[in-house]
Parts: sequence; structure tokens; C-alpha cells
Amino acid sequence: MERQDNGLAFIQRYDNIAWYEDGEVRILDRRIYPAKIEFVICKTHVEVMEAIRAMVTQSTGPYIAGPMGMALAAWECRNLAPEKQMDYLKRAAEYICMARPTTRKRMEIVTLACLKPAADALKAGKRVDIAIRDYAVESFNIRYSKLNTMGHLLADVIPDNGTVMTQCYADTVLGMMLRACKEKGKKIRMFCPETRPFLQGARLTATVCAEMGFDTTLITDNMPAYVMANEHVDVFTCAADAITVDGYVFNKIGTSQIAICAKHFGIPVYVAGDPDPGHPTWDTVKIEIRNPDETLEAMHVRTAATGLGIKGYYPAFDMTPPEFITGIVTEKGILPPTELKRYFEMGGEGEY
Repeated sequence: MERQDNGLAFIQRYDNIAWYEDGEVRILDRRIYPAKIEFVICKTHVEVMEAIRAMVTQSTGPYIAGPMGMALAAWECRNLAPEKQMDYLKRAAEYICMARPTTRKRMEIVTLACLKPAADALKAGKRVDIAIRDYAVESFNIRYSKLNTMGHLLADVIPDNGTVMTQCYADTVLGMMLRACKEKGKKIRMFCPETRPFLQGARLTATVCAEMGFDTTLITDNMPAYVMANEHVDVFTCAADAITVDGYVFNKIGTSQIAICAKHFGIPVYVAGDPDPGHPTWDTVKIEIRNPDETLEAMHVRTAATGLGIKGYYPAFDMTPPEFITGIVTEKGILPPTELKRYFEMGGEGEY
């Protein structure tokens, strides 16, 4: 099997995101990368769920960590009778997908999908943990192949010598877009907002863009309007944690305000990702409200005064309505956000 992560940045290769081996899952700690390259070692699927909740991995990382956690769950219950192993795995699948409420529907798809290869392995007398891991890698390859198509579609809407603004960390599709630009011989420059409070744009996006050889500029979260007005931004693009069938995009907090600025300056907005069949309308998505204290610090250093009763507030995502979005980039093509039902009519099954 040819690995679809070839040629991508360090942080986007399967083994460096999350990997199961010999009764443990190791997850690259994105909270401190790239200053340090360290892995959190999980000995149980509960610890995998907790790592996802704590944002040890984020963006698309949980969709790799989740199946690896299922392989670990299979190891945990390996000495039980077959029917009890399946019961254990079903409970593990339900537990892991509860890590973050906004992405629960997508996580259900990837964790529950691990049950079939588990059942097949039990019938064949094979190791269930390895069967789940092998299945997971195959599914990653399929998903990365879809994202490669999206990356090429995104590269096509970026002019040569163009300027692109991102938001947060679009993960694999970002790498695929950059790899496609390289293949097409396009030189582009990237503007990456830092993305408070975890600074994914500063630590992850900027690192990937620079590592892959592109002109990269880091900006603070309150600079996008100025940059759009003065630096000739050609495209604003991001990924999404959920895209509803009626065309609403849920992504890292701050996405909506950048999209509003882009509309004001006449800059097209392209969101990479497939619509979620589990979210037919915008009101089916639950916004995750994280620990408010996380906004009072940066990289574990307190930035707000103490003893004065200063409060924090941290909705992790926001909603961008379809009127601010030029197109949704799916593996079936770029679709207007108000026409996402066509994606399923064209045979699309969703990103995960």
C-alpha cells in the first residue's frame, strides 16, 4: 500500500500524529510542538479520550487518534470472551467520541467503523488490535486521497504568486494544497493568524508552510483586516470541524470574523471539507465551551492580572453563515454552500 502522507510535513504523517503499538498509543503533543517534539503515551482508551479532550492533538488529529484508541481498547480486552470483547469495544467507541461535543458526529463515524474489522478478526482468530490498526491506516489513506483531491482544487483557485490567508490549522488539506502548489510550480505566500489561545496558527500552520518551502508570515489575530487591505490577499481558506448540509461552517473561533472581512474586501472564501450528513441544519451543532481560564494565559504563562476577578470566556468554535462563503471544497468539486445536497447526489459519503 502506497502511503498518502508521503511528502507532507512532519506533523502530518500518520506515525507522528498518533500511533498504536504494543499496548500503547503515542500521540504527538501539539500543545508544545514545534518548540519540543514530545509524545503523550496512553495506556488505555480512556487516556486517549482525555488526550483528545485536552487538545494534545486537534484539528484532524483526533480522527487518527480515535481509531488508534480503539486498537488499544482491543488490547485491553484481549483476554475476554469474543462477545464480551465486542461489548467492550462498543462502549469504548461511544466513550472516545464524547471527547469534544462539536465534533462528536464525525468521531462516531470513525470509532464505530472499527467494530467491523474487530468482528472479522475475532471470527478469523487474528489479533484484533492489529486488525483495527491496519484498518485505520487503510482508512487514513482513503481520507488522505480525498484530501489530496481537495488540495488540488484549492491550488487551482490560487493565482501564481498569489497570497493566501488561513485560520487555525487546516491540517492535512493544508499540506495537500501546498504539495499541489509545488507540483503545479506555483509560488504563493502565506499569512497565518496566530490563533489564540493555543496558537495553532503560530505553532502548527506556520511551521508546516515554512517546512514545505513557502513564504510564510505570522500575524496576530487582530491583524487580518489590515493585511487584507494592504497585502493583496487573493484567497482566504480554512478547514472545518463541522459543515452542515444547509451550508453553515463551524470552525475555530475567529473564522467568522475573518470571513466577514474577506467579504468586505471582495476576497473569495473557500472552506475545505465535506458536509456532515449527521448535521442537516446549523442548529444541530453544539459549540464547545472550553475552560475560560485558558484565555487568561498563553502557553501556560499567565497573561491576565491575578487577584482582580478578571474572567475568561472561551467558545472554541464559531459559525460562519453561507452568505460569507464562496465555495465548499469537497472531493466531488467546489460547491456553493447553499447547494451541498448535490454532494450526496454525486455519490459523496462524507469526509470520514
